[in-house]
Amino acid sequence: MKYLIVGLGNIGREYEATRHNIGFRIADALAARLGTSFATKRYGDVATGRIKNAQVVLLKPSTYMNLSGEAVRYWMSTERITIDHILVLVDDLALPFGTLRLKGKGSDAGHNGLKNIAQLLGSQSYPRLRFGIGNDYPQGKQIDYVLGSFHPEEEARLPQLIEYACEATAAFCLEGITSAMNKYNSAAPTDL
Repeated sequence: MKYLIVGLGNIGREYEATRHNIGFRIADALAARLGTSFATKRYGDVATGRIKNAQVVLLKPSTYMNLSGEAVRYWMSTERITIDHILVLVDDLALPFGTLRLKGKGSDAGHNGLKNIAQLLGSQSYPRLRFGIGNDYPQGKQIDYVLGSFHPEEEARLPQLIEYACEATAAFCLEGITSAMNKYNSAAPTDL
């Protein structure tokens, strides 16, 4: 059993701590948890490891968010991983901060990274773990918000929430999407 876990984000130091890069941060935490590290390869930084009996390929695309599908398609093909064994880790404006939602498929909801992945894979039927970043911004300031940093009180909670996202990812690999959804979609961020 082999899985491709894709953390979405933008490369470059100026984006490291932004809300839009939460996928990269979860991928980094997964790599640390698996005792592996990333190496720069074609279309992104890649790390490999195991979660019990599941072989995991972690990917942080270097294509920038809007072209994430290029990296996903390439590494799916290279590693011979089927669409149901992909998990995309992504920020979500529609969810309150820290809320996690695993989904087996769905629309891109206006997220350019998800939109490009769906275009290049020819399907929206790929699993994703949506991490709520909230939507506390004035009208017309969405881009500034997603490319801005978390508030200090949110940043303080992130390690625990990222660890929870890592647990949800492990459950996806070991138990499947349905079981992982049942376990991790019911918990509200206030539970943590």
